[in-house]
Amino acid sequence: MNPAGPVDVTMGNGPLVLGMPHVGTHIPAPIWERLTDTGHRRTDTDWHVDRLYDRLLPDATVVRATVHRAVIDLNRDPEGTSLYPGQATTGLVPETDFDGRPLWHPGGAPTAPEVAERLAAIHTPYHAALTRELARVRAIHGMAILFDCHSIRSVIPRLFDGRLPDFNVGDDGGVTCAPAVSEAVTEALKEAAAGFSWVRNGRFRGGWSVRHHGRPSEGLHAIQMEMAQALYLTTEAPPFAYDEAKSARVRPVLGAILRRLDTLARDGGL
Repeated sequence: MNPAGPVDVTMGNGPLVLGMPHVGTHIPAPIWERLTDTGHRRTDTDWHVDRLYDRLLPDATVVRATVHRAVIDLNRDPEGTSLYPGQATTGLVPETDFDGRPLWHPGGAPTAPEVAERLAAIHTPYHAALTRELARVRAIHGMAILFDCHSIRSVIPRLFDGRLPDFNVGDDGGVTCAPAVSEAVTEALKEAAAGFSWVRNGRFRGGWSVRHHGRPSEGLHAIQMEMAQALYLTTEAPPFAYDEAKSARVRPVLGAILRRLDTLARDGGL
């Protein structure tokens, strides 16, 4: 089914905006035909992240992508600059999946004009929606927090050694938000995430969304949460099924984090 547009927005009046740039699964038919079987599997989707966060903080705004990251990656610099120089990653329009397997048939990768068209039609509207909603929320509360929601398979040797920690907090070394925001997230993890592992600014320090929109001096704070999919999927392989029992352990942790941030913002802690 072709979505109504590249971004879906659910407006709330609280101080948090939840960004979900990688939950989209739609691939237009002309692009689908150019993808390999690897591309068709859409393995690198942030599977069911929107479901995982659903109603955890009812007054939060949600900005959710509808188009798959193989078409264009909304969490990459539109200029094509690598987020992690010297480390394996995927680009603005990825050539391979996270495991290094080709996504495009020979001759199928998009041309420069096609990339520019996708930027204008998909990438720009998504970030325009984030900009608009963050500004709206800041007008209500005097500040806004972008909480960027992600997940990834827990074992990807091309990207990192061993098993990824369960919760990966990224603020680009403290650049994208006030210290109180990161401290609120890590304190919530210490209190609510017993039995889980977590790290701050480890392999994933925050993508383009938090680096672009996080301007704490202007009252715009941004922080990323990258989760290991083993926490809430039955298996990290097709069909990537959502596991109710597993998610029932994870959702309270995420809820505790969001509520801590909401309280921080409403109590004037920023």
